Amino acid sequence: MKRSLRPIGHEDRLSLVDHLDELRNRLIICGVVLVIAFGFCFWQNHELLRIINKPLTTQTKKQVEKGEGTVGQAVLAQQAIVKTAEDTSRALERLAAPASGLSATTRAQLAPLAQKLQRDVTKVPRNPSGDKPVTLSVGEPFTTTLTVALYFALIISLPVLLYELFAFILPALKPNERRATLPLLTAIPVLFLIGVAFGYFVVLPAAVRFFVNFNAGQFNNLVQANQFYKFAATILLAMGLVFQVPVVILGLTRLEIVTVSQLRRSRRYAIVACAAIAAFLPGDVITLLLETVPLYLLYEASILLAAITGRARRRAERAAANGDKEPTGPSVDDPVSTPDETGEPTVQQIIDHTDEDLS
Repeated sequence: MKRSLRPIGHEDRLSLVDHLDELRNRLIICGVVLVIAFGFCFWQNHELLRIINKPLTTQTKKQVEKGEGTVGQAVLAQQAIVKTAEDTSRALERLAAPASGLSATTRAQLAPLAQKLQRDVTKVPRNPSGDKPVTLSVGEPFTTTLTVALYFALIISLPVLLYELFAFILPALKPNERRATLPLLTAIPVLFLIGVAFGYFVVLPAAVRFFVNFNAGQFNNLVQANQFYKFAATILLAMGLVFQVPVVILGLTRLEIVTVSQLRRSRRYAIVACAAIAAFLPGDVITLLLETVPLYLLYEASILLAAITGRARRRAERAAANGDKEPTGPSVDDPVSTPDETGEPTVQQIIDHTDEDLS
């Protein structure tokens, strides 16, 4: 178990049994981390449900303010009942007053009615009901709570799971391959969490607003909890995966499948592709624009990162080549590359080391 806490060196030699033991230990670590994260999420399930229900609750409040939807109509009825009861109670109080001109017997009969009406008015609910997803079976609240806790547990434990996966495949990589791969693998969980946050704060509220209001006058829309949480998880997962575009592009450029110049020439196609991806995600026209712009910015950031890493890699390769080159005597055909007798760097070496400023 102790061996799984750190990656195995590339020079280590392990048997098949050792590799299987390594895999088992890392799976145990992943399972333990996932169980701990799940226990924490289930402990805080009320707060997690409040977080995931917030887009639906916000949209319900907007419907209530406009008197739309099932909840909005119910709130209008509640407000009408309360207003009518309050007006009736004030009328009964005035009729029961001595100055009303009614007989004492009549006023004595009206006074208890006014008091009873006031007590009944206080029992009318003031807060709108129905702003949370509905459940349709006895065990659905429990199973749905477990599902939401598992979703959040996977998100919380994702960095550890990815580290264990990387640590298992790390021995197969050479040192230079490790240096090239490590930044990409480190960026995966960071970009995933950024994508999930973008999906929660931008995409999910817009999707809920669009679907809840679509043909709202033709349906009594009751949002089922199980379907709503699957819908929300799908959106968040999709945005987390879409935000992996920089990692994919950097990987393709490092494998020399595509070049930076090809990516720059394909900008118009990238805009169309980003718009197509955003069109597949739920939402309206405004949401489509809000989703397309960040995707294209990710594409441009990927080009910039690929260009920077490409120049750094070429400088490192030229420096290594110059370091491995055997010193030779001065050449008549190449006077520029002739080293100075004082040990000063040659013009070619200066150009190589200042390539970043000259590019």
